[in-house]
Amino acid sequence: MHSHGHTRTVLRFSLVATLVYIVVLVFAGMRAHSLALLSEAGHNLSDFLALLLSWVALYFQARPANSSKTFGYHRAGVLAAFVNALSLVLISGFIVYEALERLNHPVNVSPNLMMWVAAIGVVMNGVIAGLLWGSSRDVNIRSAFIHQLGDTLSTAAVIVGGFAISVTGQSWIDPVLSIAIAAMILWSSFGIIRETLNILLEGTPRGIDLEDISAALIGCTGVEAVHDLHVWSIGSEIHALSCHVLIADIPPSESERILREVKSCLAANFKIHHTTIQFEHAGCEVEHECVMPVQVRDAHAHPHRH
Repeated sequence: MHSHGHTRTVLRFSLVATLVYIVVLVFAGMRAHSLALLSEAGHNLSDFLALLLSWVALYFQARPANSSKTFGYHRAGVLAAFVNALSLVLISGFIVYEALERLNHPVNVSPNLMMWVAAIGVVMNGVIAGLLWGSSRDVNIRSAFIHQLGDTLSTAAVIVGGFAISVTGQSWIDPVLSIAIAAMILWSSFGIIRETLNILLEGTPRGIDLEDISAALIGCTGVEAVHDLHVWSIGSEIHALSCHVLIADIPPSESERILREVKSCLAANFKIHHTTIQFEHAGCEVEHECVMPVQVRDAHAHPHRH
């Protein structure tokens, strides 16, 4: 909770700083006739919305589970990250469209104003990105961090572009620079979209291999086979598992020891703490939804195989 409180403070500071900088960018972009600065204003507006969504998501994530939301609101952050990434794609398309228009109808820009305003942005976005980097590994906060990191790099590129325009006098550098910024924004959004979609579709979490989990469980004393194995994410850092485990026909008191060892194995090796494990000592009646081949200890064979 302390970590979430610190992160919310960082997000509030970032929201205020970003909003002030958006106003500066719009004013300076119009004065300098710079599409690159106006593109940065649009990019920072998407950052403002991203930070706002992340802040709201943290609020919901902190709410306890209840009878209608038994897993709580952990996926609020995932949804926020997904919306943030989609907004980046839309912003990128708009920037490219405006840049192509500017290439067809060149406009003289003021490179000195471009460089001064961009320098302010590099410092501001760099500080915010650094604060977010140290706040959380959550995909929600990471998506906001990527927004800010992209802004830091793109505003640095505006400084280079402003210098190039001042030296060469070529105004086409401004819209070309805008296209490069759009490409950078688009690239940064794909990883977030892929990860959040995988969580929302309850895919196997990144970095987790079902074969490794099955092999580790087979290594637990008393476990003869594992099937119907599912692993998914409730939130970006909270994973869950369910499976069927074949054991010998033993008293419940003995199976409790096996269950403790299985849970300990999952927690220690895979950081999976939320588990639903069904013990069996005969053939599974329902195996049509199994996602893993049955693995069997020694020479035993499960009655049903895929």
